[in-house]
Amino acid sequence: MKRILPTLLATTALAAFSTSAMADLALAQSKNCMACHQVAVKVVGPAYKDVAKKYAGDKNAAAMLAAKIMKGGSGVWGPVPMPANPQVSEAEAKKLAAWVLSQK
Repeated sequence: MKRILPTLLATTALAAFSTSAMADLALAQSKNCMACHQVAVKVVGPAYKDVAKKYAGDKNAAAMLAAKIMKGGSGVWGPVPMPANPQVSEAEAKKLAAWVLSQK
């Protein structure tokens, strides 16, 4: 039993993390983020892994990205602007920004 419990706890934690990560990917897909972005490859906009790398250690990154998700922006990743996404609520934008920043 002593050996089973740590394994069970680790498996449960991993499953919860994976479910959360998949839910946030599903949110990105449902809000059409994946039309211009991918996790590991630049499409129209930067890869999420590149965004996470650029803003690693920036304590203001999550709030800034959430605002850009909702309001759009331009000039940071090249000449192509990111359009505003009025279909994304503030709570969803914060969740998406946190997920993007968690990509490795």
